[in-house]
Amino acid sequence: MTKEQVARINELARKKKTVGLTEDELKEQAELRAEYLKDFREGFKQQLNNTYIQYEDGHREKLTERPPKQ
Repeated sequence: MTKEQVARINELARKKKTVGLTEDELKEQAELRAEYLKDFREGFKQQLNNTYIQYEDGHREKLTERPPKQ
């Protein structure tokens, strides 16, 4: 996500609080937010994939992905 897209998200949020948004702007805001969340989740998952737990005895263990709750 580019800086311009993040700036546009913030611009739409400010406008929504003051004067409101048109239908087109609401749709644009929803699309931009969805893309932002997708990018955030991918980055966070990548960070967790490179995370280790170090125990007091010095050994390290890679985090493993838990199965989803049923």
